[in-house]
Amino acid sequence: MIKTIEYVDGMVRMIDQTRLPAEKVFVDCKTIEEVGQAIKTMVIRGAPAIGVAAAMGVSLGADAITAANFDEFYDAMKRQCDRLGKSRPTAVNLAWAIDRMKQVARDSKNFSIAAVKVRLKQEALAILTEDVSINKSMGQHGQTLVKNGNVILTHCNAGALATAGFGTALGVIRASVNAGKNVRVLANETRPFLQGARLTAWELKEDGIPVKLITDNMCGFFMKNQQVDMVIVGADRIAKNGDVANKIGTYMVAVLAKENRIPFYVAAPVSTLDFALASGDEIPIEERSAEEVVNINGKRIAPEGIEVAHPAFDITPNKLVTAIITENGIARAPYTASLQTMVKKK
Repeated sequence: MIKTIEYVDGMVRMIDQTRLPAEKVFVDCKTIEEVGQAIKTMVIRGAPAIGVAAAMGVSLGADAITAANFDEFYDAMKRQCDRLGKSRPTAVNLAWAIDRMKQVARDSKNFSIAAVKVRLKQEALAILTEDVSINKSMGQHGQTLVKNGNVILTHCNAGALATAGFGTALGVIRASVNAGKNVRVLANETRPFLQGARLTAWELKEDGIPVKLITDNMCGFFMKNQQVDMVIVGADRIAKNGDVANKIGTYMVAVLAKENRIPFYVAAPVSTLDFALASGDEIPIEERSAEEVVNINGKRIAPEGIEVAHPAFDITPNKLVTAIITENGIARAPYTASLQTMVKKK
């Protein structure tokens, strides 16, 4: 299994996903600030992986705090968490993991500062272990939707690299293969950061799962020509009504799937649900640097001075979503009710 992130000798070690597939190298983060920078620059990305990285970052930050009492310690930790929470705005798992770590600290206020730090590290490791287990459970639920011989289209990377291991959307595909099903994958390249080309294709090739890479504007062609049986994507945040925030271009894929009567599935852990937001209209959309659009591998592909837009995510309305696969089961419309059921099963 690919180890996206782990604790090694007091550091947080993660695969540098900006360097794949050309080379597999690791980044060692010794401080919470370095973890935050890794999240911001997409050394590590994918909502669940960001959550794990955030938890580990909080632990690193806590270890560096010198305080005379708990209140002083917690105030310093809270300031660190506030800064880390601004690394990327769309993926709710970042805030979810930070809040979980803060709660552990509050629950430990009667312990020594040294014991609080130990408990925080234990919680971060628990979040990592849970993530892998959650993904495998999600895969088992999701593979029941997959038939032998299916061709599955996916967008962006929702695999082991986007999680602590196994994956969400790719976890469903892996579970299908493990169940003995012969499946093939069409992977959208996912402009402008090319997560599909660089990461999804790399992961599936490593696992020996048949994958064909296509450009984003080809998926309608393959759907119309009946060469896609289903779409499975991940999610960075899901609102209470089932509206889904995922990598830019997902909405386009969902519209094409609806037009061609192809089921469109979303695979995401319960931690990605944000019931504080009534609909996708309230989900913040990260605007990333124009440089990621006008450059590929350091080579400029557009005229100097051209105006550029770069929303990193879009919202797929719930009416386009056939089902949402979680670790606790499969939710279907009406999502306001069914997603609540998924949470209650925890």
